[in-house]
Amino acid sequence: MNNYVTGAVIKRLREKKRMTQEELAQKIFVTSKAVSKWENGRGFPDVGLLESLGKALSVSVIELLSGNNITNMNKSCNMAKVKLYVCPVCGNIIQTTGEALISCCGITLPALEEESADDEHCPSVETIEDEYYVTISHPMTKEHYISFIAAVSDMGVQLMKLYPEGNAEARFKINSVKKIYAYCNRHGLFAVPIKKMGS
Repeated sequence: MNNYVTGAVIKRLREKKRMTQEELAQKIFVTSKAVSKWENGRGFPDVGLLESLGKALSVSVIELLSGNNITNMNKSCNMAKVKLYVCPVCGNIIQTTGEALISCCGITLPALEEESADDEHCPSVETIEDEYYVTISHPMTKEHYISFIAAVSDMGVQLMKLYPEGNAEARFKINSVKKIYAYCNRHGLFAVPIKKMGS
């Protein structure tokens, strides 16, 4: 992992739950002396305790490791709040519809920050019957390529994974698409609202 749970995080979460060290220790079957050592920076909980420690403190293991408590206020799955994540190790693409703490290959991932598409990353969109045919004139070498193109509508995300030496193109059902995203492995995430695109 790129970080590990700290005593300060354990103490903050324990105090937020109004638990004593003894009460926390009883919940995870360790001694209060062990909890005290963790909180004072003289040791760390064993990795095998992280799940039960997270459960006792009402956080996920990922939240425990990162020190960030995520409260998702997006209760109605608002597609306008879509966030995309890409793992730099394995290339996994992860999508959420609100605040989340995402981890892959032992790394906590930041949400991709979208930029307005520039000339190199701006998709061309053609309407063919009930679909958008999206193409991007961009290198598709092993070192520099468009990794995916996505279309976001009120109903969900359509995503097409692309590969080096292939074509930077995708087809999406029109279905109220509001925005097209293109992710370049070197330059990041680019977005264009559909109303600004030529068809």
